[in-house]
Amino acid sequence: MEAQQTVKRALEGDRRAIARLISLVEDGGSELPEVMKSLYPHTGGAYSIGITGAPGAGKSTLTERLIGRARADEHKVGVLAVDPSSPFSGGALLGDRVRMQSHATDPDVFIRSMATRGHLGGISLATPEAVRVLDASGKDLIVIETVGVGQAEVEITDACDTTLVVLNPGWGDAVQANKAGLMEIADVFVVNKADRQGTRDTVRELNQMLEMSESGRKPEIVETVATKGEGIDALWDAIEAHRSYQNEAGLLEARRRRRIARELREIVAARFRTRVETETADLLEELTGEVVARRMDPYAAAEKLIATL
Repeated sequence: MEAQQTVKRALEGDRRAIARLISLVEDGGSELPEVMKSLYPHTGGAYSIGITGAPGAGKSTLTERLIGRARADEHKVGVLAVDPSSPFSGGALLGDRVRMQSHATDPDVFIRSMATRGHLGGISLATPEAVRVLDASGKDLIVIETVGVGQAEVEITDACDTTLVVLNPGWGDAVQANKAGLMEIADVFVVNKADRQGTRDTVRELNQMLEMSESGRKPEIVETVATKGEGIDALWDAIEAHRSYQNEAGLLEARRRRRIARELREIVAARFRTRVETETADLLEELTGEVVARRMDPYAAAEKLIATL
């Protein structure tokens, strides 16, 4: 009953209630399915932007500037600063919130650092659920910022409507982006700190890599100096252009459909993990012994567990 009261207040935009629901998402509590059931009819109105890139690329400052630009157009903004690497601390991200402090008193901006403390589905389930909380609470623009470059970031930004990949000038940065698989997921490249030497070379490298890429649409490359607020309007225009392009080509609906299919697979996998740990603990222990003793291979053991479920 208390959870339903929290949902009711969150739908009215109550900040404390929104924070409590996101904590519930992080913890993966037993009330979560019921909460999501109540929230779901109120979702579908928000557009999401993912921001990723190497640590120190200036993502938080860029996010702060984007919030300001979005508020100029009277968007209600939610920000999730996600830490996929640390399921325990989440504390390091408080620095990001300090940098966004200029928006902290704005009732139409909600900023939250997030780590998946107990969620069985991990980051790939907790993130869309937290986005849903913000969406239902009336935020029409949601920014998801990740802390580094790697597989987890590829997963998270894949769950957004528009993905920004932030790079800095300097040899090798674009090459690293290519190695991390970010070339495939970027909808807009942001070369931040563009007042530094090597900006032109980085843009050229990116263009060369994109020309070799076999994907259809070529992502736009925008130069910014977030600390000075330079290039933010151009970046906003690039985001809007990508949004319009997706809407006109019917790609946004297809992208969201893929996201839902992925989420359903994650929910099923998380449920099965829970059942394996709770319903078949003794059998799991027995089969582990069989595999260790080499009387059975891991696949045969897994099949036996699945059959039991």
